[in-house]
Amino acid sequence: MARIVVIGAGLGAMAAAARLAVAGHRVTVYERGTTYGGAVGRFARDGFAFDTGPGLLHLPAVYRDLFVKTGKEPLEECVTLTQVDPASRHVFADDTRVDLPNASRAGTVAALDAALGAGAGERWGDFLVRAREAWDRTRRPLLEEPLPADPAPLAREPYPALKAGLLRRPTTTLAQVGARELRDPRLAALLDAYAWSYGFDPATAPASAAVLPYMEQTFGSWYVGGGLRALADAVYERCRKRRVEFVFDSPVEDVLEKDGRAVGVRLAGGGTVEADHVVSGAPVPALYRDHVVEWSRGDEIPHHQATGTGRVTVCLALRGPREAGAVHRTVVHAAGGLPTVTVLRPDDPALRPDADHESVTVTATVPTSPERDAAGWEAFADRMAEAAGRAVPELRERLLWRHVRTPGDVRWDTGAAEVPGPALAGAGGRLLPAGNRSPLPGLWFAGGWSHPGGGLAHAGMSGALVAGFIVEGADFRGSQ
Repeated sequence: MARIVVIGAGLGAMAAAARLAVAGHRVTVYERGTTYGGAVGRFARDGFAFDTGPGLLHLPAVYRDLFVKTGKEPLEECVTLTQVDPASRHVFADDTRVDLPNASRAGTVAALDAALGAGAGERWGDFLVRAREAWDRTRRPLLEEPLPADPAPLAREPYPALKAGLLRRPTTTLAQVGARELRDPRLAALLDAYAWSYGFDPATAPASAAVLPYMEQTFGSWYVGGGLRALADAVYERCRKRRVEFVFDSPVEDVLEKDGRAVGVRLAGGGTVEADHVVSGAPVPALYRDHVVEWSRGDEIPHHQATGTGRVTVCLALRGPREAGAVHRTVVHAAGGLPTVTVLRPDDPALRPDADHESVTVTATVPTSPERDAAGWEAFADRMAEAAGRAVPELRERLLWRHVRTPGDVRWDTGAAEVPGPALAGAGGRLLPAGNRSPLPGLWFAGGWSHPGGGLAHAGMSGALVAGFIVEGADFRGSQ
């Protein structure tokens, strides 16, 4: 039985902790904050409640596998999962609107043809065929297997080049895919919105980001009853049942090294904890910025993905019930100087004081630098609310109060203002996150800042990969 210290109580770190405890190890989690969940947070006031991190779950099979491998109760006995249908409503700059069904290729093609004109659905369907090629080429190495020692093959673009006459013309960015292949500004905006939702700028994101809409439209979008925070609650309780110990308000200020190996941690209060393995769920850049990990060989500091973007979240408490015909998720595309925003309106009694009120969450992706001051963020929140008014009737008149959460707030809670994106192939490898094995033996990386990257499903996969390495050893090759 090994002694394992886990730094941070995010979803990826807790996924690793539960799996390691089931394997018979003694696991203790040290969390610098007062609660678990990391970026999967909750804001509550006056009977209203809001998810401050992700609002929907993709690839729920990752957490089904976690619960099967760590206990008798399956995921669906611990949380309520509901497919969101329609998956999303899109409101374009010209006020064209389209509802896209959940996990139905034929339904999506028909909806786009009906809303945008004949041929639009076919062009989107042809694009998804090419996106599937990129998905098939990268699914295992980017999602299910450890990052290879030589990631050079993943630095090459997997999205297929289209023929231009007798030649194949490479497409280097997602924005170019939209312009060249979709040939409709509304379809291009639809494609761009998927990139922005994961923190990528489509003008610089590689064409391989096409896997993001493919993943969502193929495998579906799911809502967790009570909000995504309920998933964090369930994973935490599973850890506790497996006798994982949690110590809150306990920042780790140093990873201890002896004879070239991690042997424990030093806590902010000065105490030390010995360990056979240290699993860090903290943001990889913050580990070095805050000098939690020091390297004498600086050229070996792990590469980490940097998107340069963060999220602003505006929680809106509204009087009046949710109107008939409202949908769970609406993407309002940029128009008239207003930003692109995602409006989440879950029909969930757990998130509102009664049936005569509604909780609405509005999010936008923004550059993390330069930072705005408080007045600047309030002004930006005004523009976000104005954009959301295109999706929520009489929003201004119904508003009771709002709460604004900025990238600075995210940094305070999680250690990084950026929101890490999923690992993407191409782009010369710059969008590959840190590997799960650090350069220091005995120190492992889990969570959204490590392979296979950000997002709830990807964070859960990182926990599985780290546990696999520790339990099965260096020969571990990933899920089968």
